Amino acid sequence: MKKQYLLSALTLALISSLGHAAEGAAAAKSTAAKSGQTLSAGIATQYIEPSVRPQDDFFEYLNGKWLKTVEIPADKSSWGSFMELRENTLPQLRGIIEKTASTNPSAGTDAQRIGDFYASFMDEARLEQLGVAPLKPELDKIAALKDKSELPAMLARLGKIGVGVPFDFGIHQDNKDSTKYVADIGQGGLGMPDRDYYLKADDAKLADTKAKYQAHVEKMLGMAGDKNAAANAKAIVAFETEIARVQWTKVELRDPIKAYNKVNLADMDKTAPGFDWKTWFDTTGIGAKASYVIVGQPTYLKGFVELSNKTPIETWKAYLSLHLIESYGSFLSKNFADERFDFYGRTLSGVKEQEPRWKRGVGAVERAQGEALGKLYVAEYFPAERKARMEALVKNLLAAYKQSIDKLDWMSPATKKEAQAKLATFNPKIGYPNKWKDYSALTVKRDDLVGNVMRSRVVEADRELNKLGRPIDRDEWGMTPQTINAYYNPEMNEIVFPAAILQPPFFDANADDAVNYGGIGAVIGHEISHGFDDQGAQYDGKGNLRDWWTASDHKNFKAKTAMLVNQYNAFEPLPGYHVNGELTLGENIADNSGLAIAYKAYHISLKGKKAPVIDGLSGDQRLYMGWAQVWRSKMREQQQIVQVKTDPHSPGQYRANGTLKNQPGYYEAFGVKPGDKMYLAPKDRVIIW
Repeated sequence: MKKQYLLSALTLALISSLGHAAEGAAAAKSTAAKSGQTLSAGIATQYIEPSVRPQDDFFEYLNGKWLKTVEIPADKSSWGSFMELRENTLPQLRGIIEKTASTNPSAGTDAQRIGDFYASFMDEARLEQLGVAPLKPELDKIAALKDKSELPAMLARLGKIGVGVPFDFGIHQDNKDSTKYVADIGQGGLGMPDRDYYLKADDAKLADTKAKYQAHVEKMLGMAGDKNAAANAKAIVAFETEIARVQWTKVELRDPIKAYNKVNLADMDKTAPGFDWKTWFDTTGIGAKASYVIVGQPTYLKGFVELSNKTPIETWKAYLSLHLIESYGSFLSKNFADERFDFYGRTLSGVKEQEPRWKRGVGAVERAQGEALGKLYVAEYFPAERKARMEALVKNLLAAYKQSIDKLDWMSPATKKEAQAKLATFNPKIGYPNKWKDYSALTVKRDDLVGNVMRSRVVEADRELNKLGRPIDRDEWGMTPQTINAYYNPEMNEIVFPAAILQPPFFDANADDAVNYGGIGAVIGHEISHGFDDQGAQYDGKGNLRDWWTASDHKNFKAKTAMLVNQYNAFEPLPGYHVNGELTLGENIADNSGLAIAYKAYHISLKGKKAPVIDGLSGDQRLYMGWAQVWRSKMREQQQIVQVKTDPHSPGQYRANGTLKNQPGYYEAFGVKPGDKMYLAPKDRVIIW
């Protein structure tokens, strides 16, 4: 079962992390004044490349020396602000886990579960002794399949233990009745990141990856004892290629209206005939708890069933065995873990070395018991004043949006009224949940890593399924407190900032406000603006899909977003691989809008006073430099291809430069004129907020 949140995260790969708040900066100023401390500019000027003009390539100008000298660590596919902060957080989490385990905690407590789960991951000798044996019961069940009439129950069973199957379900709010939870059925089942890896035969790099994937599949099956591994690998890749052929593209998946297809359980045979839906619903548990589902991609589901019915049962058994092994390969003996890394790390992402085992162990604990570990993290590393400071800054950014809406020249009074109503209902969540998840249903054994992982997945699947028929839990979080990220959820109309993102180096309590508005301020603005991007704007303040725009406003907004699509389509991080302006549209809107609002909020905070000049830099210059240094990053070529194909965020250099090109304040701050490479004529700039 997939865990589903219809949220717009700040980033999935490269994001900055930030902290504190405007009031925090003000408090820092007050403290600094009392102590005689001078506030800094907060800019990493040591990385400035003087040979590049800020009017020609701002990202390169501000980060050039860093880009030239810093190497991506061998165990990483990319490096930058986000990964650096994650690297700083991992030892903290490891310390918490090891300290917790050393206290000899009582059985059945969070401390026991955390400590024993980590210990089971770190016991390499035990894993070598077991080999593939922990998966034998499940592999035997797959091998025992007699015909395809048994597939519905098997797909439901494997989905529940976290295996990637061709379709699965997630639980979230009904897009058109946000007072109810609903099961949403969606596509899946590929072993590579995107359908293009299977279908773009004219792309030499993708074709080479596909060939290496087949070799990887053969090796994984062979290690598990498959005597027909070569033939089965070929059949699996051919099967997945056909699955890819009927799947929706990443751009098509962005449309919440097309993805909302309400179907009564009894009518599923009409949507995708030829599959025993009743057995699948009964086995998943949906049948006992719901009368309808939302089918995300009905044409895919219909095409998949047709494909399934003409696929031999032996191919199905090989495919399901492979996906089971892949799903648990990191928790088996070294040969499985290494082979899995060799393809997904080295081949697919360009990573040279696997992470140290303790880091992978921390990650495994987080995935299984994220909030239990997060509760301990917050107690030790998240001072109470950070939450208060962040709350103040969020209020400041919301106030700036409120003013901005009233002044828009492209939005009608009727739509402005609706926008203000939605803005007024935004729910900020900062640091950590008001109530923590209960993990008491999870049994953790010190000598059973695969069993621990499997049981943790079942516990989470049951937790999600049991939401059906119950009131909406508005205290629930979609990320753990130790996550370096932030998100907006349109169904809850909430913006969420986990504790770990609210720390240095991105918010500097000893720096002047400007750089923090360019950093954390723009990030807050980014998340708020997701409520008004091309997807979020289709939801009202209650979280329902409802068209609250006038026809003329739709037309004006579409004209602006079409310009933004064209701007980003032109960016080419690798020869032949352009940014997909449609796939990244929502995040590009949020970047451009978030920075524009942060600029306005900063000027509101000055209260008519002139910003100080620090290190020869004006307040506006420091704000835009704060923005661009957030996106300081570099990425391996293979991972760059994955990002372009799958990530709704643009690469870091274009999040910096592409956004700045549309900011009038940037032109004024740095004297950008016609002829400069960063210059766009006023008529070509996209200004939404």
